[in-house]
Amino acid sequence: MYPVKSYAAQSATQPLAPFEFSRRVVQAGDVLIDIHFCGICHSDIHQVRSEWGPALYPMVPGHEIVGVVAEVGSKVKAFKPGDKVGVGCMVDSCRECAECKQGYEQYCGHPVFTYNAYEKDGKTLAQGGYSTRIVVDENFVLRLPANLSMDAVAPLLCAGITTYSPLRHWKAGPDKKVGVIGLGGLGHMAVKIAKAMGAEVSVISRSRNKEADARRLGAAHYFATGEAGTFETMAKMFDLILCTVSAELDWNQYLGLLKRDGTMVLLGVPPKVPPVNAMSLIFGRHSLAGSLIGGIRETQEMLDFCGKHNIVSDIELIPVQKAQAAYERVIKGDVKFRFVIDMASLK
Repeated sequence: MYPVKSYAAQSATQPLAPFEFSRRVVQAGDVLIDIHFCGICHSDIHQVRSEWGPALYPMVPGHEIVGVVAEVGSKVKAFKPGDKVGVGCMVDSCRECAECKQGYEQYCGHPVFTYNAYEKDGKTLAQGGYSTRIVVDENFVLRLPANLSMDAVAPLLCAGITTYSPLRHWKAGPDKKVGVIGLGGLGHMAVKIAKAMGAEVSVISRSRNKEADARRLGAAHYFATGEAGTFETMAKMFDLILCTVSAELDWNQYLGLLKRDGTMVLLGVPPKVPPVNAMSLIFGRHSLAGSLIGGIRETQEMLDFCGKHNIVSDIELIPVQKAQAAYERVIKGDVKFRFVIDMASLK
């Protein structure tokens, strides 16, 4: 067993605190990774606070993990010690269902998520990246682009693939107008990736506060929904809209911004699901869809794409001791645009 230092939540009401545990011994197909950086995702906060259903404690959050291979099992062929690698939201799946066989492990009926889950043995708690080491099956380890800074790559393992996957699936490109609702951790990655794909990108936000950032990131247009007449101006403008926020919105207003055959994709989960006007869907042949991260093959494709286009997340690097304070800042929207923990602060 490998002793590991980490920060963990012991309950839904207790703050993150130092916690020591052991990782499993490296098996034939495993990779032992020394973690250098781990991003903070808003979903970490939801799960630590048991807001998405009963949570498993003690919980070490973190699924935007990057580091260096320390050891490999006897049957590992794709990685060697010293390789720079990443681990995202999953560390295993059933590997037998149609989704797994087609490379869509995120839709497997029995995925093993990186934390707040049990490993395949059904008894061992999977623990995440706010820790010094992790052992992962090589099939769920990703190779990092050599030209990108490791700390700023970390959020690509969640925020990057969560936005890349729908942009790729709905064919964002030079002939498409893409609207991005919200300019936070997900939204700023959506702008960068859609721009690199050649799409004409617009950011849709409540106020003008983030306009300068949106244009710096690559947005061609910026719309403030708090201003009179904005929805009329945007009517039937977009081929694709990514809704990156979890706030309660009137989806019907935004469906009206789609061209015929346009699609709005939900990436955030609102606390209450608003009613949808079927007339908007029918008379515009509109689609309202959802998307969940990406499979391992697509996540590697995303990393390679970001390497080619020099895309990383805009981050604020912090020591693990400030993770709890960072949670409060995330809730307030006080970060541009993703916190990343420097795990050297725990060693």
